[in-house]
Amino acid sequence: MIGWLFTIALMLATTAQAANPLMDKLGLSLFQDELLPADRAFQLQYRVTGPDVLTLRWQIAEGYYLYRRQFQVRSLTPGVETAPLQLPPGKPKKDPEFGATEVYYHQVEARLPLVKRPPKATALTLEVRYQGCAERGICYPPIVKSIRLQLPASSSQAGGVETAPMAEQDRIARAIGTQGFWLTLVSFLGFGILLAFTPCCFPMLPILSGIIVGHGHRITTVRAFFLSLAYVIASALTYATFGLLAGLFGANLQAAFQNPWIVATFSGLFVLLALSMFGLYELQMPAAWQTRLSRLQGRHGGGLVHAAVMGALSALIVGPCVAAPLAGALIYIGQTGDAVLGGAALFSLGLGMGLPLIAVGTSAGKLLPKAGLWMNTVKAVFGVLMLGVAIWMLERILPPTVTLLLWALWFIVPAIYLGAASPLPENASHARRIGKALGVVMLTYGILLLIGLAAGSRDVFQPLKVLTARTASPTATPIFRPVASVTDLQQALAGNPDRWVMLDFYADWCVSCKELERETFADPTVARTLTGLVTLRADVTDNDREQRQLLRRFGLIGPPAVLFFTPQGEECRAARLIGYVPPQQFLDHLQRLERLC
Repeated sequence: MIGWLFTIALMLATTAQAANPLMDKLGLSLFQDELLPADRAFQLQYRVTGPDVLTLRWQIAEGYYLYRRQFQVRSLTPGVETAPLQLPPGKPKKDPEFGATEVYYHQVEARLPLVKRPPKATALTLEVRYQGCAERGICYPPIVKSIRLQLPASSSQAGGVETAPMAEQDRIARAIGTQGFWLTLVSFLGFGILLAFTPCCFPMLPILSGIIVGHGHRITTVRAFFLSLAYVIASALTYATFGLLAGLFGANLQAAFQNPWIVATFSGLFVLLALSMFGLYELQMPAAWQTRLSRLQGRHGGGLVHAAVMGALSALIVGPCVAAPLAGALIYIGQTGDAVLGGAALFSLGLGMGLPLIAVGTSAGKLLPKAGLWMNTVKAVFGVLMLGVAIWMLERILPPTVTLLLWALWFIVPAIYLGAASPLPENASHARRIGKALGVVMLTYGILLLIGLAAGSRDVFQPLKVLTARTASPTATPIFRPVASVTDLQQALAGNPDRWVMLDFYADWCVSCKELERETFADPTVARTLTGLVTLRADVTDNDREQRQLLRRFGLIGPPAVLFFTPQGEECRAARLIGYVPPQQFLDHLQRLERLC
């Protein structure tokens, strides 16, 4: 009898062992005790790494993972506020519960800065929320833990309130989630108006003005306003769209649109538009298309579509590089997944950048002459401006010598047509005399560009600087060591254990990067100060896989960005700079490095 019982038990055990892998694949285990308890599957560890910085770490068991979007931390201690949890990028996963998402395997470490802390606060209680699953298909309910930490003495005090240093983009990201929906929109509208006066946005003026001038005598003030509005709204919607994608998935559409073929095609389009302004031909849609658009949108509705398309393309190809407000919104979207508030903030940013364009475009419709020779002159002027936009874009893909030659021709050829090399008749009108004076200035500057080109200059703004530099005393300039991948950066940090390290993210298509290079890094005082640091540069012009990994390593969307690392090899996030920084402001920042960290 005992033998029969032993045989039956052995058969049942063997059958269960064979069936268990199949059941696991179906998400059903015959032995539920094989599923680890939540505290063993996801072990939470925490420590205080500075007076105002906490570190949270999760050890994740093999075969389990945590969702990036499900992390939430809030302070339960009155008077103490935290910044958004700073998480590294996760691994993409198509999850049956949440669809396309990001998850963490094995281990994840997050940084939690304290933004506000009363002087008497020596202890902190946090509520930490997270959620994960087992690979077999079984998900745990959200896990909520309350943890208590002892805080050391704070590093700074201002007005009785302790404030941890934060980078500008991090402060903006925190403000989005705390200052309310409408106040956030108003703030980003103001940011956009300020960004409208940066060099990155200047090419949009001749583009929009050229669209309006292209309508010739048919243009009215009302028509000019609606064309400008269509251009700006399409541009703002494009900013919001690419911002959402960049914040949620880490993709930079502006960088993707810097492909040489795309840039060359778009530049060629501006050349064609310029030639049409010169009267060589008239660009218009096929008659059948015009008829359909007229039925759908009213008379000349196709013009609104054309303006909207140009606005969207301008935002992607001509638009600004990453600045602090844009980076702050993207950080907020990436950390919280709040696409509604983040997208609305980015739309307000784009709308603010377009308000000056609407003013200029509407004024153009009111001030332009209605017909006659003056209209042809005005169209020719905007044709020249469009050729300038085409050259400005080609700078990203052509050698500096070629673009400098193009700029020289851009000044010289119109100067000849303005009569710079021809004598004026005695009875010449005031307008013609002013035109000749302008032509002489353009011709002179074009010749100076040719002289600078022959002398080896590459700077269109200072073509003769290379000649004066040979006679002046040499100035120490920072030498940037190239960094092409995360591995290169780790080796560079390990090889300089006793010095601060500066990492500059640069791209040829980034206007602010070149402005930073030409004005800030070339400043003699800045250059001498930087000799005390190890200067590295990550050139992300090609936007290839390793370059994108390097950007994601620090949660960046694109250049320009300047990062600083302590002698211990850790980034001082509070010292991070996004966008163009003038020389004196950059010097002040360098002097405060140790206090920021």
